[in-house]
Amino acid sequence: MAVLWEIFIAMARAGVLGFGGGQAFIPLIEAEVVTRYHWMTAEQFVDAIAVGNALPGPIATKLAAYVGYKVSGWPGAVAGLLGMVVPSALAMIILFVLLNKYKNVPWVSGIIRGVRPVVVVLLALMVVEIVPKSITSVATAVFAVAAFVLLYVLKIHPALVVLMAMVAGAIVWH
Repeated sequence: MAVLWEIFIAMARAGVLGFGGGQAFIPLIEAEVVTRYHWMTAEQFVDAIAVGNALPGPIATKLAAYVGYKVSGWPGAVAGLLGMVVPSALAMIILFVLLNKYKNVPWVSGIIRGVRPVVVVLLALMVVEIVPKSITSVATAVFAVAAFVLLYVLKIHPALVVLMAMVAGAIVWH
């Protein structure tokens, strides 16, 4: 039972402190999973991110469920999901009520402006940390460049690029 509580608290901490899109949660979840509790290695966490991004839905909840499952089976998956979703959902409801009530107060808009650059740095740090663990050969570098071209230059839908990468990966590394 204690481990379920730890899973819940770890995911709640990441869920409540995360600001921005789902990718911004990744460094917070990694800090809990890899650094604090040592439930996964950094490489295992990168693999979980890769698989999670290949599936539909928000990455934060998928990681919370996967980590919980890896640590303590289905009860752990539920604890991870609840930890990620419930506290942050309650915080969001309270925050939106307050922001709506005080939206014309200058310091409230200043809060939002102040936190945006921090989210950008969190995302940049995630990229800096993941690149050396993900691009480990000429083949993976080619995949990365191809993905960049398909996504950014040709504007191919990300889901299609992920599917193409899965097929190409199965062919290259069969």
